Amino acid sequence: MEKVNHSVVTEFILSGLTDHPELQVPLFGVFLLIYVINLVGNGGLILLITIEPRLHTSMYFFLRNLSFCDLCYSSVIVPNMLWNFLAENKSISYTACAVQTYFFVAFADVECLLLAVMAYDCYVAICSPLLYRVTMSRQLCNQLVTRCYSVGLIDALIQTCCIVRLSFCSSNTINHFSCDIPPLLALACSDTRVSEILMFAFIGFIIVSSVLIVLLSYVFIISTILQICSAEGQGKAFSTCTCHLAAVVMFHGTQLFMYLRPRSSYSMETDKIASVFYTVVIPMLNPLIYSLRNVKVKDALRKAMHKLTSNSRCSLTQ
Repeated sequence: MEKVNHSVVTEFILSGLTDHPELQVPLFGVFLLIYVINLVGNGGLILLITIEPRLHTSMYFFLRNLSFCDLCYSSVIVPNMLWNFLAENKSISYTACAVQTYFFVAFADVECLLLAVMAYDCYVAICSPLLYRVTMSRQLCNQLVTRCYSVGLIDALIQTCCIVRLSFCSSNTINHFSCDIPPLLALACSDTRVSEILMFAFIGFIIVSSVLIVLLSYVFIISTILQICSAEGQGKAFSTCTCHLAAVVMFHGTQLFMYLRPRSSYSMETDKIASVFYTVVIPMLNPLIYSLRNVKVKDALRKAMHKLTSNSRCSLTQ
């Protein structure tokens, strides 16, 4: 019976962010603007870190990967979301839904782990500044990033397989704007206990371990900063990690609320709002936070813009 029911579902219908037709076009405009800012901000940050030699350090190497993840996991969701604002047919094929789930979970996991790695990088930079370049070698940075991607891809494969094995026989309408795991579990008509246990186990382990690494790193960071005698030195040390701390609070706060709250308090409407925040808003805010608060990034951007302006003037005069 399970095989028959499973084979019947060839596509899902995404109900979207709202049921009010009059809001579809305004929301399309708002989210298109946010997505364009996301593309320009993260793409520009990746390009700037790549071409600027002064930014070829471990901190900006991790930041470039963070921007790449922001681009990828928002691009998995937002283009289809924008299309559904204007389209009458809001369907997504079963295969496309599974692919969307896989890549979204993968890049969300990678971002979660990268934030933990960046916390460790801040810890080494502030607590052991003389050994920073030796400790955070290019080889270690590559290994840490590779492991982040490996864990994310493996976890996404497990989570997606748990979803694929479920039967969807009562309805194919997903009360969401994307193929996220919680709304798919709510839609399934077969036993979801195993899938839920695995989801909470794996996602919980990744989120909790990342948060613990961040907390431990900042305990040592704050302890070291408080031992600095001058207020100027303390301010400079705090400015090194404030951007990262802001990104951590936004991302992990939403993740913890989304996946680790009791099922009795689960609400799909609340879930949609939280999903919008970490799939659309946070990827846009991260490059703004790092570019506006980071002196080196602002200087590199100023230099790049000056060079671009100079080249344009030279081209016009020739």
